[in-house]
Amino acid sequence: MPRIPPEANLKMLVMESRFTRVAREATTGRAGGENMEIRSESFDDNSFIPKRFTCDGEDVSPPLFWSQGPEGTRSYLILCEDPDAPRGTFHHWGVYDIPTDQTSLMEGLPPRTEDDGLKQAENDFNTIGYQGPCPPKQDGPHRYYFRVWALKIANLEFESTPTIPELKRMARPHLCAEAEIVGLYNRE
Repeated sequence: MPRIPPEANLKMLVMESRFTRVAREATTGRAGGENMEIRSESFDDNSFIPKRFTCDGEDVSPPLFWSQGPEGTRSYLILCEDPDAPRGTFHHWGVYDIPTDQTSLMEGLPPRTEDDGLKQAENDFNTIGYQGPCPPKQDGPHRYYFRVWALKIANLEFESTPTIPELKRMARPHLCAEAEIVGLYNRE
């Protein structure tokens, strides 16, 4: 079987991501049809994430900024997920109960932030807080989806720290708008 060169894989990933985004925008009925935007000062949509924010660097969370949610938004939730992981989607970060007067997260958000009102979920590394991209070496570029969800509820109640899949299940019924930015990362 012929080997596809890595640059061809990257082009296919970027095209697939753009196609998905265009298809989603064309059906803008997603969760109420409200448009939101999310961005980072550290990388552009469909570009490579700087090493600083990965397991090969300082492994700190990137700064994120998003637009205000639609009327009725009572809190925000941030997710970072890798759908290209060998065993299915890998959950890197979940931040929830973010107050509506906050539309950004600083670089290097510490794992324990409950003094600010927001909370963080347990990631698939079994730690609380952010753990950055760390795909298997020579696995080609992986996509990392950083998403913001606007929720119609101020607080999500859990008896203990939730995993990110638990967080998503609890939050999804309250979703009123969302946005995403995709970063790429690979390890040689």
